[in-house]
Amino acid sequence: MHLEPEDSPDAQIRARSIQKYSRRAAAYDATCGPTWPIRLATIEKLQLLPGQHVLDVGCGTGLSLALLHQAVGDTGLVSGVEQSPQMMAQAHQKVQLAGWRNVMLYETAAQELSLDIPIDAFLFHYTHDILRSAAALDALLRLGKPRARIAIAGIKYFPWWMAPLNLWVYFKNVGYNGAPGELSTPWDRIAPRISDWQMSSTQWGMGYIAWGRLAR
Repeated sequence: MHLEPEDSPDAQIRARSIQKYSRRAAAYDATCGPTWPIRLATIEKLQLLPGQHVLDVGCGTGLSLALLHQAVGDTGLVSGVEQSPQMMAQAHQKVQLAGWRNVMLYETAAQELSLDIPIDAFLFHYTHDILRSAAALDALLRLGKPRARIAIAGIKYFPWWMAPLNLWVYFKNVGYNGAPGELSTPWDRIAPRISDWQMSSTQWGMGYIAWGRLAR
């Protein structure tokens, strides 16, 4: 699989995202404390079992890797894909320090990921740009087993009665996402591909957790 031309919308979004995370990578882990309960709750929705293969989409600095490794055990497999070199460097360091032999990391765009072992479960933890890319979703979900579990956490606009706060939500996303808009229903491109779709709000309506199974 080959990436789109450098002037394609997806490629431009990826380039902006990589640039932003190059500046944020060093201090990124220190900013994630407030959303840690959301991470735990999202991973719990995957209902992982020992021996399974789970993909951490946009694994960043690897903050979810220990939780995923604990769930699938030494007989399972944890894969992580991340396009930011600076973020991935920290993820590799976590793997090396822990001595995990069944955690595999891939520094590439989601659109280009290729794996030999099919996936039992997908974690999308704050991966807004990927969720807005049909090409990325096509490439990722084709790697899943039939009925693979999917869990998503992300940010969205507040409900209409809190609409004045949505300008703040937008500018909060500007610092991270290559395409910070489309926050009204950021799940609408992956939801049709998922059966048993369920969703709950987080952060007083500014965030969401969604889960279900691959619809094939």
